[in-house]
Amino acid sequence: MDQDEALSNLNDYNEILQSEVYVDLERLRILARHGIPTQLRGEVWKYLLGVEQADRSKELSNSKTRTNEYQQMDKIDPEVSKRIRGEVSRYQRRVPELDNKRYAETFENIIIAYLNTNHDIEYNPALVSLCAPFIYALDKECDAYFCFERMMQAIEEEVDLNEWITSWLQHLLAKEMQFENLVRLWDSYFAMSDPLEFHPFLCLSILRNAKENLEDLEQSEIRTVLLRLPPMNMSMVIADAFNLRHETLERQMIEDEDL
Repeated sequence: MDQDEALSNLNDYNEILQSEVYVDLERLRILARHGIPTQLRGEVWKYLLGVEQADRSKELSNSKTRTNEYQQMDKIDPEVSKRIRGEVSRYQRRVPELDNKRYAETFENIIIAYLNTNHDIEYNPALVSLCAPFIYALDKECDAYFCFERMMQAIEEEVDLNEWITSWLQHLLAKEMQFENLVRLWDSYFAMSDPLEFHPFLCLSILRNAKENLEDLEQSEIRTVLLRLPPMNMSMVIADAFNLRHETLERQMIEDEDL
């Protein structure tokens, strides 16, 4: 996208977000599927995930309610805090965008608040990777928490598979994908009505695009690549995933007609 296109895209987003009465969510989703400007990503994600409502008449009161609710959440668990700090330290070494001491406390607060609010869920190091994009994109800690919570509610039904397949499907590639690629992917996901149904096609698209490179590697090397994916052209990967889903649906329709 050249400078003029980027400016036009930014203006389109601002036109929607600055509406005084109602935010056009459908138009926002259409734009978001092609990527969200970095400076607006957090605000747009709040609408796409349903944390912020399209009707702006109660926006201030809803924001105050969220802030008060988050402030009252229990964010203390010394044992889990220690485990989170260790995982955050490892995460920050490979994701320079979040390599700052102030982020460490935010990770702890959000994850512990989530676990203390959802007692049936146990701590998993993957929570750090899943939480990170929200901490990066949103200015207010409480907003990052509620966006994180909304996404976790959507993916809490986990698939019992093994190794990299499990992680790819359960954690929406949060652990494996380059951070810049991840937030671009989640722009599209949060704009969709069925991101979890689309996700397997995205995984297939990644494998199809990496096929030639993987064929020349040893098994151990393949595993390493799949657990730490290289930088990718996400627009191309996402477009390929849409094509894969379309081809699959077409085959299913033909098979149904033959029955």
